Amino acid sequence: MPKIIIQNMNALEFSADTQKSLLQNILDEQIDWLHSCGGKGKCTTCKMIIKEGSENLTPKGSVEKNFFALERLKENERLACQCSLKNNVEEDAKLVICVANSNKFPHIEYSEC
Repeated sequence: MPKIIIQNMNALEFSADTQKSLLQNILDEQIDWLHSCGGKGKCTTCKMIIKEGSENLTPKGSVEKNFFALERLKENERLACQCSLKNNVEEDAKLVICVANSNKFPHIEYSEC
């Protein structure tokens, strides 16, 4: 299965289900990840920084495009609730992400991104 690696959580690595959003994959692993609107694409609290493997993600939809137009997302950021790994991604594919500084929890110690 493809892997997700959260670089600034001490390179935490886990297998990803391509049928689920990245947010759902993260939550399924019992990882605390901010998502104030419940994963509905109404806020940007689940944003992540893409470090490697952006080609393995589904294309940006209208929700993310709107946040880009409003400058609430940078070019290397995506909403975890609005994207997933492509269905046809290689089994050994990996996606390296970081928790955005603005969305870090105070009770978690983060490593460098």
